Amino acid sequence: MRGKRSILAVLALLLGALVGVAGPAHAAGSLPCDIYGGAGTPCVAAHSTVRALFAGYAGPLYQVTRASDGAKADIGLLAAGGYADAGRQDTFCGGTTCRITRIYDQTARHNDLTPGPAGTAGMGADRGADAGEIAVTAGGHKVYGVWISPGVGYRYTGVASGVAVNGQPEGAYMVASGTHVGSACCFDYGNAESAPADTGNGHMDAVSIATTCYFAPCTGSGPWVEADLENGMFQGDNGSNTANRGNGSTYVTAVLKNNGQTRYALKGGDARSGGLTTWWDGALPTRGGYQPMHQEGGIILGIGGDNSNWNRGTFFEGVMVSGYPTDAAENAVQANIVSVGYTGQTDVPNGPQGTVTGPGGKCVDVAADDTGVDGTAVQLWDCQTYAEDQHWTHNADGSLGTLGRCLDVDGNGTANGTQVELWDCNGVGGQKWVQQADGSLLNPQSGRCLDSPGGATANGTRLQIWDCNGAAAQKFSVGGGAPVTGPGGKCVDVAADDTGVDGTAVQLWDCQSWAVDQHWFHRSDTSLGTLGRCLDVVGNGTANGTQVELWDCNGVGGQKWVQQADGSLLNPQSGRCLDSPGGATANGTRLQIWDCNGSAAQKFRLG
Repeated sequence: MRGKRSILAVLALLLGALVGVAGPAHAAGSLPCDIYGGAGTPCVAAHSTVRALFAGYAGPLYQVTRASDGAKADIGLLAAGGYADAGRQDTFCGGTTCRITRIYDQTARHNDLTPGPAGTAGMGADRGADAGEIAVTAGGHKVYGVWISPGVGYRYTGVASGVAVNGQPEGAYMVASGTHVGSACCFDYGNAESAPADTGNGHMDAVSIATTCYFAPCTGSGPWVEADLENGMFQGDNGSNTANRGNGSTYVTAVLKNNGQTRYALKGGDARSGGLTTWWDGALPTRGGYQPMHQEGGIILGIGGDNSNWNRGTFFEGVMVSGYPTDAAENAVQANIVSVGYTGQTDVPNGPQGTVTGPGGKCVDVAADDTGVDGTAVQLWDCQTYAEDQHWTHNADGSLGTLGRCLDVDGNGTANGTQVELWDCNGVGGQKWVQQADGSLLNPQSGRCLDSPGGATANGTRLQIWDCNGAAAQKFSVGGGAPVTGPGGKCVDVAADDTGVDGTAVQLWDCQSWAVDQHWFHRSDTSLGTLGRCLDVVGNGTANGTQVELWDCNGVGGQKWVQQADGSLLNPQSGRCLDSPGGATANGTRLQIWDCNGSAAQKFRLG
C-alpha cells in the first residue's frame, strides 16, 4: 500500500470498535461510517474498491494478484479519506491480468473478504474478480469496481467481528450497478451463514439487486432492491410487494435494515442524484423462521449464503452497521454517496478489451459461462454485452486474453483442423494472433487463420485453425484493437491519456495493457483507429518530417497504413514510412513520416 494509517486514525478506529462508536461525526465532509457512527450505529464492516468510507482511513482498499507470477499488491488511497490509487493497480498489472483476491475491511475488526469456498449449492470455490474489468470515475478519479460474473464471489467465513447474530439489529447498504444485473441466485451483500450452507429461514440478512421475482406478483421487470433473508428474496411485506417499482439506474444505492425481531425496511435510490425511496418499512415476514431472525454473522458479496454464484453484478462500496439505523443517518449517507459523482457505464467491460465477432455476427466465447479453465473450448455464441468471457484484450505480444488466460491452439499445433482452447498465457506461437486487412486472424506460427468449420454459425461451434482463404468463415473482427509496437519495444500512444481529440499528438510510450489509446483497430480501408479517430499525417502532408496525429477518420490518403514485410508501416500516398526521429525511444517521442529505409526507427508491428 502507498500509505499507512496514522497512529491517531488507528486509535480512533479501535476506540470506535470497542465502545460501539466509529469516531465523532464530521459536520462537513463526513464519510458513511463517520455518519453512521455519529448516529450511534457504528460500522462493523466497510468494503470498497473505490474510496475510503471513514474520513480518517488511510489503509489499503483491496489486494490484487498478478496472473503472470502470482505476486500480490495492496491498492491503497491517493490520500487519507480519499479515493483509490488506480494507477498503482495499472502499473502493477501492466502486461498481464490481475484478480481481486482480498477486499479489506476498513473498520478495525478485520472482516476482510476473500474468494469464497465451495458450498452446498453444488458450485466449486469462487474465483476473484478480474481487477481491470470495469473502470469508472469517482471524485474525479479513475477507480475500479468489482465485476461479478458467474463463479466470482467473496466471503468472510465464520462469525465476523461485531456482525449481528441471533436476532440482533443491523443495517447495510451497497452501491452497485442497476444495469449489470440478472435473475439467478445471488448478487448479495451482507449477513449470511457462517459456513456456505443453507441452514434455514432467517439465517441471512443481505441486501440484493436482482431481477428475481421470487414472490409474485411483482411490478415491472426490475431490477429491485430486495432482502435475501434465506429461502426468499423479499421485496417487502411477506414477500411480494407491488409498491416496489425497482431501481434501474446506472448506479443504485440499495439499503436494508432489520431490527432482528419484528421489523425491516428496504430503500433504494440513484447513487448519482436525489434521495432514497422507501419500498418497505414494516413487519418481518410471518413465514416461519423470520420472527425473530437467526443471523449467523458471516459476510457475503456477489453470492448466496450457500455459495450460489450464478448471478452477475457490479459492486463499488458497502457497509454493515450494528444497531437499527435512523432514517436521518441513511439520508445523510445517500447525500454523501451522491457527492462522489460516480460516472461511467457499469454494465459493459470498458478497458481495452472488446468482443471478437465472427461468422454470423456471433462472438468468440469461452464455454462454461465465464468459468473457463485450462483446456476449455473456445466457440461461437450469441454476443452478450455482460459476458466477461466474450471480452478479449489484444496484448502487445499478439496474444488474445480473457479470464486471465489466452486463446491457444491445442497442443501448440499447426495442422489444419486443430481446435483452439483457453490456456494459461505462456508466450508460445500457438497463442499469437494478428489481425489481417481482410478481416482474418492469422496465427503466424502455423501460417493458418482462425476458422469456423464449414462456415457454421450455430451457438457452440468449436473454432479451429485452417488455411487462410478469405472466406466468411474466417472473418473475425477484434473489437478491442491491438497495440502497435515500435522502436525500443515502446507502443504507439496518443498523448493526453485516453482523451485524445482532433490534433492530439501521436507518440511512443511504455506499453500499458490497460491503455485504451494504445489499442488500434486495423480497419478494412487500411486506416488505424483508436478513441473513435484515426492515425493521420498532419495536413494530409507527404513531406519528410511531417508529424502524425489523431484526427477524425475521413478516408484521406494520410490515414492509410500498410504493413510491409520488413516490419515498417507504409503510408502509400506519400510513399514514406512511419518513423521515430533519429531512432529515439524515449517516452513522448513524436512520430513522423520519413523515406522508408528499413532501419530500427521504422519497425512498427501491428498486433
